[in-house]
Amino acid sequence: MVRDRNAGLYLAGVVISGFGTSALWLASGVWVKDLTGSDGLAALCALAMWAPTLAGPLLGTLADRFRRRPLLIAASLLMAVLLLTLCAVDSPRGLWLLYAVLFVYGAAGVVHDAAESALVATAVDRSLLGDFNGLRMTADEGMKLLAPLAGAGLYAAYGGAAVAVLDSVTFLLATVVYAFLRVREDRPARPTGSRREQTAEGARRLWAHPVLRPLVLAGGATMLCAGLSGALVYAVVDALGHSPAYAGVLYAVQGAGSVAVGLLSGPALRRLGERRFAAYGIAVLAVAVALRAVPDDPLAWTCSAAIGAGLPAVLIATLTAVQRETPAPLLGRVTATANTLVFTPNVLGLAAGAALVELLDHRLLLATVGCVLTATAAALLGHRPLAVSP
Repeated sequence: MVRDRNAGLYLAGVVISGFGTSALWLASGVWVKDLTGSDGLAALCALAMWAPTLAGPLLGTLADRFRRRPLLIAASLLMAVLLLTLCAVDSPRGLWLLYAVLFVYGAAGVVHDAAESALVATAVDRSLLGDFNGLRMTADEGMKLLAPLAGAGLYAAYGGAAVAVLDSVTFLLATVVYAFLRVREDRPARPTGSRREQTAEGARRLWAHPVLRPLVLAGGATMLCAGLSGALVYAVVDALGHSPAYAGVLYAVQGAGSVAVGLLSGPALRRLGERRFAAYGIAVLAVAVALRAVPDDPLAWTCSAAIGAGLPAVLIATLTAVQRETPAPLLGRVTATANTLVFTPNVLGLAAGAALVELLDHRLLLATVGCVLTATAAALLGHRPLAVSP
C-alpha cells in the first residue's frame, strides 16, 4: 500500500496535519480555561471547530468547483497564516479572535476533507482505497493518542501561542507534501444552476444510491449510539470504583483498538465488501457497549478495545463506498454530505446521553444502546441492493 507514491504522500500529510489539529484541539480549551476560569467558554472551542460540519453539503460544493490539489494547498496556507494571529491572544478580550480562527479552522477542515477524499479517489488505485482509508484511520487514531499529550506539554511550557505556531508549521509541511503529489486533474466544468441546486444535487445522488444510502443511515445511527455511550463513560468508571481520570486509560485502549482495525480494514473490505464489513463492526460494537454495564476491570478494557475496533468499521466502509460509487464531478459534495449525516448524530447523542445519565441507571442505557446497535447491524446485513446506479 505505502509503495503507491501518492498514497504514501497522502498518509504523510494526514499524520502531519492530524498531529497539529489534535494538539490544538486540547490546548485551545485549556487556554480559554486559564484565561477565563469558565468551563462553558472552554467548551465553546470544540463547538466552534465542529459547528461548520453542519454546513458540510454547502461547503462541499467548493471541492467540486476547483481542482482539488490547488484547493488543498490554498486551504493549508490559509490556516498556516490564520493560526499565527493567535499569538496576539493574551487576555479574555482576545477570545473573539480565537473563536473566529477555530470556526474558520472547522470550515476549512470540511472543505479539506471533501477535496482530499475526491482527490484520493483519483490519485490512488481504486483497489487500494479500502487499505488507504484504513491506514488513514490508523494515522488519525495514532495522532489522537500522542498529539494531545505533546500539545499539553508544549502549552504548559510556553503557552497557547506556541501550540498555534506548531499547528501552523504542520500546515506548511502538509502544503509541501501536497505539492509533491503526482496527479492530473482536469479543470472542473462550469457549474450550472444556483449554489443551492448544486448542493442538492450531491444530496440527491447520495440518497438515491442503493448502496450508499443504507451505509450512511447505519453510520448515522451508529454514531448517535456512540455519542450516547460516550456520555456514559464516567458513570462506567465510577461503577468500577476509579477516579474520573481512569477514563483516559479506557480511551487509550479504545484508540489502540481503532489502530488495529485500521491496519486490517483493507483485506477485510476486499473479503467482505463494505456492507458486511460495516455490519460486523456494528455488531462487535453492540456487544461491547452492552457488556460495559458489568463492573469488571479486565472486561472494561476488553470492551474498550472492542469499541475501538468496531466503531471505525462503518466509517471506513462508508467513505470507501462513497469514493468508489460517486462520479468525480460530484464527489466533493457527496463526501461532505455523507460526513454531515454520519457525524452530526454523534453530538446529538452526547447531549442526550449527558441528560439521560442523570435520570436513568447507566446500565439500562448501555443495554438499550446495545440493542439499538444490534438492530442496526441486522438491518444493514439484511439489506440487499437490487441495483447500483451507473
